[in-house]
Amino acid sequence: MPKPRLLTLLLVAGLLQLLLGTPPAGAAEPTTRRQRPNVLLVVSDDAAFGDVPWGGGNAAMPNLEELAREGVAFGNFHTSPVCSPTRASMLTGNDPIDVGLGAFDYAIYPPTEGKPGHEGYLTRNTVTVAELLRDAGYRTVMVGKWHLGGPGHGGWGPNEWGFDRSYGILSGGSNHWNQQVFLPNPKKPEHRELMARRVVPTEPWFENGQPVQRPIGIHSDDLFTSKLLTYLEESKDSGQPFFAYLAFTSPHSPLQAPAQLISQYTDYFYKHGYHGLKKLRYEAQKNSGLIPATSPFPDQSHNWLLQSWSSLSDEQKRSEARAMATYTAMLDHQDQSLGKLLSYLKESGQLDNTLIIYLSDNGPEGMDDDGPGANPALSRWVRENFSQDPADLGKGNTFIEMGRHWANASTGALQWWKWYLAEGGVRTPMVLRLPAGSSQRQKGSISTTYVNVKDLPLTILDYAQVSAPSGRYGERNIVKPTGVSMRPYLEGKADVVRTPEQWVVSDIFGNSSIVSGRFKALRQSKAMFGDGQWRLYDIEADPGETRPLNAQQPARLQQLVALYENYAKEKGIVPVAENWSPWQGDLKQLPRPAVAPLPAPAELP
Repeated sequence: MPKPRLLTLLLVAGLLQLLLGTPPAGAAEPTTRRQRPNVLLVVSDDAAFGDVPWGGGNAAMPNLEELAREGVAFGNFHTSPVCSPTRASMLTGNDPIDVGLGAFDYAIYPPTEGKPGHEGYLTRNTVTVAELLRDAGYRTVMVGKWHLGGPGHGGWGPNEWGFDRSYGILSGGSNHWNQQVFLPNPKKPEHRELMARRVVPTEPWFENGQPVQRPIGIHSDDLFTSKLLTYLEESKDSGQPFFAYLAFTSPHSPLQAPAQLISQYTDYFYKHGYHGLKKLRYEAQKNSGLIPATSPFPDQSHNWLLQSWSSLSDEQKRSEARAMATYTAMLDHQDQSLGKLLSYLKESGQLDNTLIIYLSDNGPEGMDDDGPGANPALSRWVRENFSQDPADLGKGNTFIEMGRHWANASTGALQWWKWYLAEGGVRTPMVLRLPAGSSQRQKGSISTTYVNVKDLPLTILDYAQVSAPSGRYGERNIVKPTGVSMRPYLEGKADVVRTPEQWVVSDIFGNSSIVSGRFKALRQSKAMFGDGQWRLYDIEADPGETRPLNAQQPARLQQLVALYENYAKEKGIVPVAENWSPWQGDLKQLPRPAVAPLPAPAELP
């Protein structure tokens, strides 16, 4: 038995350990709730690589710039080319096809229906970062766009995937000012009946899994931000860290924003036009270090999909400039909402202990109301149900899209846009800001190391001191995540996030890619203006994918294609017919490739 003096010293030491949080000798490192960082995950919807200030973007985004100054901006961050597959990987660390999102719910290839991995919603063979953090003592809240399943969509909503509180929509988009749907579903009898009467159907909104009505006349950014602030405020004294997921629906179409923001950007886009904007952003990206100074500028002069600015009438130029100004105003407005959230965290004393991640879920939307990539039924529905008056631009009674010309321009050095596996569709902005006091690389730097969206949940778990799942979660058998933690890289203990051996495959709509280190093998389907041939690129030196390396490195291309083919066989990837288009279904005639002639690929040995 300890002597009285020794017992007194032990009691005092124990009290100091409780007060100071120092573990007793031989004890495990404590994982108390207060020591773990809060996590704020912010997703912008369809923002382009060049939309951020260091990418040449035109929107005022001082709050995102501040996060970048305090953290790291990434210039080689990759997602899926459409929304829901990205969100599946972002919340689980899995490849989309492993967890039901090998198919995109708005464009499912008919032969994949009913096949594992192509359900179009998040399947129960995985576990989300929200579930794991909730089990570890976090309060978990989500607002905005879910797009991973739920009532009317198959699968389950956010409250069944680990979120204590949730508010928003289950689909891929919605009107930003009212409760109208983003797109009607002709498969639903009630939608067909309303469409026949030229009435826009209502988008279901949910709070904590229950249907609710959203207020009319409040922009989606304001609605989601205010609801998240309410959730955080009502539980701020719980003693628990939080995981907050803010999934904006901006700047996703329909392009709608406050009128006073739109007007300040119109003249700039009228002055510079499509090509002028693309070149300006390309130069800005080189100057900031987002891409190498020697990166080639894509020569798109022979791309028949892209119009020249000079070919438009003055009226057309002004209309196009207003559309791009509205898109830019949405980014401006979104940043203001982000600023409100950051101000709350600062004033409530929570900002320093918060890990913050901002990203876009894919490249900019390039769909048009007309042209070779348009959906005729959608275009007709838009003309019949929404105002075509330029004076209404940005209001809730309009439906306009960015279109392929501005989408292409907005990426700067990159080519193509959302829906495509070329860099313009999958390389997006990402900023990561660590909690204060964390060991990290130089603040305010721009990183060009390759990062995949499935690496984010593993990074979050690492900083939250929560073990990554492996094989089983509760009663569920799960697919082990293939994401990796960025923490060794962020702390300067590793030169890269992923080694060449940790390659990443993407496959959707008949397009395929595999990235290994700085090299990427890519093929684009004939129905989507490609030729179906594999090409090899160095996406660090040539982010615009302008110089195929087939002839110079045929063995590397052969190796990557072989890895892809083994992966495709293992995962059950369904080959897509060369005449199938995600927008128009089976084509009677294939379109000609977007650039003629395409660089001829070398024969694989």
